[in-house]
Amino acid sequence: QVQLVESGGGLVQAGGSLRLSCAASGLTFSYYTVGWFRQAPGKEREFVAAIVTNRDTYYVDSVKGRFTISRENAKNTVSLQMNSLQPEDTAVYYCAASVGSRYSRSATDFGSWGQGTQVTVSS
Repeated sequence: QVQLVESGGGLVQAGGSLRLSCAASGLTFSYYTVGWFRQAPGKEREFVAAIVTNRDTYYVDSVKGRFTISRENAKNTVSLQMNSLQPEDTAVYYCAASVGSRYSRSATDFGSWGQGTQVTVSS
């Protein structure tokens, strides 16, 4: 049974940092493209970042230079380091996995999802 579990969310002041982690069981992350998505209240789920099997990384423009996605294959985890957080980053953040090395920003291309972790940035 595939399970993705996010952790590391919380409440932080603007300008602060958080590190989200996604731990997988039932699949081996090294064979997957892993993405982070977020959904704010009243908004659609949006792509944030992705890392493919060769460790190439992709980001939505609004987080470039502030967020860093990385993977630790030995621990079967993927992390999202978030710096210089702003109130507009407030959302539920989801980890998702897509088998193979194809990069995608579309949520429909990711077949496995975590339950999400809340990130709240106060002004």
